[in-house]
Amino acid sequence: MDSANVRVMTWNIHGGGPSGRNLERIVGLILRHAPDIVALQEIDARRKTGLIEPAFEYLKEALGTHAAEARVITAPDGDYGHAIISRWPLRAIVLHDVSLEGREPRAAVETTVETPYGPLHVVATHLGLSLRERRHQASLLAKLGRSGSEPSLIVGDFNDWIWRGSVQRALAECMAERSHQKTFPAWLPVFALDRVYCRPSEIFIRSWTDREGRHLSDHLPVIADLKLTA
Repeated sequence: MDSANVRVMTWNIHGGGPSGRNLERIVGLILRHAPDIVALQEIDARRKTGLIEPAFEYLKEALGTHAAEARVITAPDGDYGHAIISRWPLRAIVLHDVSLEGREPRAAVETTVETPYGPLHVVATHLGLSLRERRHQASLLAKLGRSGSEPSLIVGDFNDWIWRGSVQRALAECMAERSHQKTFPAWLPVFALDRVYCRPSEIFIRSWTDREGRHLSDHLPVIADLKLTA
């Protein structure tokens, strides 16, 4: 059987820096790693970027051509949220509302990436800051993880800094392997908030961060190589 490595990246880009001015540098760092699929959180099109294109459109055109977006906040001057951007087509895109009443809107984007080596189920999210919020969201994510076909990924910023917190416990039951790099705060990382989960475990090859990301966001990116077999 033919097999090949697929590179995945997840990064909370913190709105693209002050007034979105770091977006071009963020794109440059991402392209150095040449990910096939990238999940970006805290895309803020409400900020003045100095670019002709709004932030969502600019990132899609620069990084992949195919995108599944979660614009969780919409405003007259632009939208805010997160997205999956892929070099390969996406199908069956579903936006799941994982918000908890009284808290900031949150969503999980579910899609299937049509890679040359077969379909890859992907869920990307940016979870809440409160413990109660994440307990609710973790159970919903676990259902998505169990329902997706193999191979499967759940990626994003989980805001889960407690050892064996609700997200880690819930996803450990349905996702066989994950990254473990510390990503926050970017200048002196203490917490592994940003992760790549996958199943089955044998597709996971390695993961790492890029310390240069500390100049562009308060989170470091996580990059992971997976081995898919046609």
